[in-house]
Amino acid sequence: MDFTPTEEQAAARDLAARIFGDLSTPERLAAAGTGSDSETWKALCAAGLVAAVADTGLLGLVLLLEEQGRTTAQVPFAASCVYGLLAVSVHGSPEQRERLLPGIGDGTAVVCGAVFEPGGVRADAAGRLSGVVPVVPWLRDATHVLVADDRRRLWLVRTADARCAPVELTAPWAAGRLTLDGTPGEPVGGTDAYDDVLATARTAFAGLQAGVCAGSLARAVEHTNTREQFGRPLAAKQGVQLRAADAYMDTEAIRVTAYEAAWRRDEGLAYTTHALTAAWWASEAGQRVVHAGQHLHGGTGADLEHPVHRHFLWGRQLDAYLGCGSEVLQELGELIASGEEET
Repeated sequence: MDFTPTEEQAAARDLAARIFGDLSTPERLAAAGTGSDSETWKALCAAGLVAAVADTGLLGLVLLLEEQGRTTAQVPFAASCVYGLLAVSVHGSPEQRERLLPGIGDGTAVVCGAVFEPGGVRADAAGRLSGVVPVVPWLRDATHVLVADDRRRLWLVRTADARCAPVELTAPWAAGRLTLDGTPGEPVGGTDAYDDVLATARTAFAGLQAGVCAGSLARAVEHTNTREQFGRPLAAKQGVQLRAADAYMDTEAIRVTAYEAAWRRDEGLAYTTHALTAAWWASEAGQRVVHAGQHLHGGTGADLEHPVHRHFLWGRQLDAYLGCGSEVLQELGELIASGEEET
């Protein structure tokens, strides 16, 4: 295993870090409310960072999402890359790739996903979908949504053809309720597409969680080094050091498991169990880290307007989105026990 970024991946990561750092300031995020930051999204697309994921692979995307997570930038980066660019690149037909990828790459088309809980949507023989998906992150920004039906087949649906109602989540992810009533959909991929897209999503959002945790911890370190109590910085206290050290180790565990799953996918190796492992760490350890980040701020951490609270909300939302740790661990255990060859 070699997780060292290529020159292209490192350049894309550094560019993303500059864009997120310059534009996703606490003041701008507060002004955006629960919606997306359209200026940051336009800057990312204009810089070619969405389109670049087709070349930098899933590991490259994970590196970019880490930078997004550090600032909790409110853009549909992970969703559009996973459910749009990567899904269509790998599983789309030549005609779909030619028609859809340019728009996804330049940001004029935004794709979100309703794949984590298949079963609520049914498709008839004509490819018309019916059902309700209660919560779809970034649906309010999307031009298309990738939907999994009850048979785990993937369909791409235009949001203009469906009913989309706003839904507020813990984190400001511009989510919505998707209602399909004989809505036309176009199939994407074959029988193996669902498992691949799900594993890709788990890996990517684990990478996003690594960034969220790193950002939370960085704020906690800055606060405890500058805040004094009885004439000494809080960081000088052993209890604070131990709590921060545990959070650091958890963050590194999320990062390295996400890197491994992404690297294996890019190398064409089996990675389903590795994606589940990354999701488990992101869910279980992620919520520990963002809780620690808030607690290490003391009374300041109770301020809902403080930037560290955003990391707390994002960390808890990602925990719920990926599936709580016990659910992911059960799925991983069942997969290992079955002895089935993973994809």
